[in-house]
Amino acid sequence: MHQAIVITPVKDSLKTTLQCAEAIQLSDIPVRHIIFNDFSTEETKKGLEEYKNKWNYELIHLENITQKPSPNYDLVLQYGQKVAMETNLPLMVVESDVIVNKDTLSGMLNFYKKNKKIGMIGAVTVDKGGAVNYPYLKFAEEKADILNTKRSLSFCCTMFSNEFLSSYDFHQLRKDKDWYDTSISKKALELGFENYLLKNLPVLHLPHSSRPWKFLKYKNPVLYYLKKFFGGKDKI
Repeated sequence: MHQAIVITPVKDSLKTTLQCAEAIQLSDIPVRHIIFNDFSTEETKKGLEEYKNKWNYELIHLENITQKPSPNYDLVLQYGQKVAMETNLPLMVVESDVIVNKDTLSGMLNFYKKNKKIGMIGAVTVDKGGAVNYPYLKFAEEKADILNTKRSLSFCCTMFSNEFLSSYDFHQLRKDKDWYDTSISKKALELGFENYLLKNLPVLHLPHSSRPWKFLKYKNPVLYYLKKFFGGKDKI
């Protein structure tokens, strides 16, 4: 029996996506994993089709659902919420540049079962050396293993509780945005839920593997923000 719904939006980066899928299927709890191909290249599309039976994931090509160009994170979240509500299972997002450990998903689920008023639970991201990395650098100096936070959680590896999903319809997400980490984190708090970051459940994060232009944020921030504002990219 599945214990959670796991969704993964994908924009190319086939290598990390397959590593992500493999790690999820090697988890110590059974989950239903759904990958959403968000207008990737034909090479990526072919690779995802080739490995879906090996790593036991469902594959949805968003080009069959919408004409809107990538990113289509709102559609992914809405579909995931629908399935979670139908099955009465918590919803987890594991992005395509994240590699979970065997006990990551079960650890998040166990924390959920032992605590009340959970809105969202995030697993801290680390680099290959084990150091906290983007997007959780803001928590790097925190010593506690479990952080009850008012700050935004990233969707890198995050769980939404059934109670929160029942309280907020993702169809209300703004259409003029690309990413929803900040707005959904805030909404959970507004509705009286609590959000937690688990530093004792680190996951490997290989940032921006599918959107390499975002590395400009660190290498050439001026150019990054020019692309962001004048190119209509990365709307949070």
